[in-house]
Amino acid sequence: QVQLVESGGGLVQAGGSLRLSCAASGRAFNQNAMAWFRQVPGKEREFVASINRPGDSTYYADSVRGRFTISRDNAINTMYLQMNSVKPEDTALYYCAEARLPYIGSDVFASRLTSYEYWGQGTQVTVSS
Repeated sequence: QVQLVESGGGLVQAGGSLRLSCAASGRAFNQNAMAWFRQVPGKEREFVASINRPGDSTYYADSVRGRFTISRDNAINTMYLQMNSVKPEDTALYYCAEARLPYIGSDVFASRLTSYEYWGQGTQVTVSS
């Protein structure tokens, strides 16, 4: 069993930066790929970014590519999402998730909710205009 806990959310002005963290516990963190998703009320949860087990391959949603960076530190069981140049439309509840496999082979696979087995409770990000 894996427990995922997100942190780092908050209120930020448009154009600013924020770094989210996802701390994992329960068993070895470095077994599977990880990802960030986000959700606003009334809408489906959407893919943001993913990273494979070694951290050398990533996928991003078009809406965040070039602004957000996903990374992980397997030594301390933590994944990050560096959010730069944030926009009001980035406002959402951000979730981290652990995939069922160590490697994600395509952006289609990365974006599917069913590709992930464990989820955190989320951290709220609010971007003011």
